[in-house]
Amino acid sequence: MKHPMKKLFILFVFFSGTFQSQAEELPDREDVLQTMIKVNDYFMRKYADYKQPSFVGRQRPSNIWTRSVYYEGLMALHQIYPKEEYYNYALQWAEFHQWKLRNGNTTRNADDQCCGQIYIDLYNLSPEPEKIRNIKICMDHLLHTPQVDDWSWIDAIQMGMPILAKLGGITGDNRYFEKMYRMYSFTRNEQGKTGLFNPEEGLWWRDADFLPPYKEPNGKNCYWSRGNGWVYAALARVLDVIPNNEAHRDEYLSDFLLMSEALKNCRREDGFWNVSLLDPGHFGGKETTGTSLFVYGLAWGINRQLLDRETYLPVLLKSWYALRHEAVHPNGFLGWVQSTGKEPKDGQPVKYDKAPDFEDFGTGCFLLGAGEVYKLTVEH
Repeated sequence: MKHPMKKLFILFVFFSGTFQSQAEELPDREDVLQTMIKVNDYFMRKYADYKQPSFVGRQRPSNIWTRSVYYEGLMALHQIYPKEEYYNYALQWAEFHQWKLRNGNTTRNADDQCCGQIYIDLYNLSPEPEKIRNIKICMDHLLHTPQVDDWSWIDAIQMGMPILAKLGGITGDNRYFEKMYRMYSFTRNEQGKTGLFNPEEGLWWRDADFLPPYKEPNGKNCYWSRGNGWVYAALARVLDVIPNNEAHRDEYLSDFLLMSEALKNCRREDGFWNVSLLDPGHFGGKETTGTSLFVYGLAWGINRQLLDRETYLPVLLKSWYALRHEAVHPNGFLGWVQSTGKEPKDGQPVKYDKAPDFEDFGTGCFLLGAGEVYKLTVEH
């Protein structure tokens, strides 16, 4: 008779070896696609009425940033699986809002502007001027006013920066690129007097409230996972559309590479990232949205041969399989999603079976990441 502890050890070795070998293999594209479909179908069934405003604390229209991030992900799914149902769900949402921004065309709040990314994507599929009229008016307002300090929190970089990049590409007007750079540069180097990016550690403080002397309980700097995810995704989305000879491209790429190295070094052993990137003891645990955005950026960088495949592919794959097997419920619900907020303590506790205050942005982050994983090839 075999000793029961020996049997358990054999099972542990078997499953550990299976996971290890899986983590070294490219995911099956059909599995990635079907996972995306399942996650998106869950959301579209639950929120079939795209006109319905949210009621989290107070009423908000459905073109707020949380829903706009979802549609960024939906457009990523539509790109690799162009299903009419997805296109119509996005188009009818935009038409319901009359291609408008929350709080009008003079808003300087990037959260209000984020919906413009989807309006531009829909315009690119079927160019009709009214689709981008309002977002262009809003961005032109930025061009013709001197302020460059609008992005005082790093989430705003993802909400607003790709819009300027996309409009510069559509119009061929370099003023959008220059305004984008001046706003990014201010946030990076001057916001809060010292800037919100720490090039020595390759990570971003969420806003001036978290600049030193603020520290995490373990004495490290406070770098919030999802906030850094927003910047990382924004850099990828901007680099994807600006010309190769754009004046500041090398600076954006340099920051992307610095972040990639830093993120590689602070990931959890299980493939997720903690909400506090450098303090695993401060509300430590799995978190899906930051992890999804990092997966997006890593896969994007590998796909475009900007990140060394041998170095970063194992990091990416382990994180993808962690999301695929530990965050996605059988019905498509996403677990381990931190609710809206600005720091590690917000939306806690984060759990596998706990719904966040808004479900839309988490789904969008996941779809963005999965969409880039789908594009991975065996070799370049």
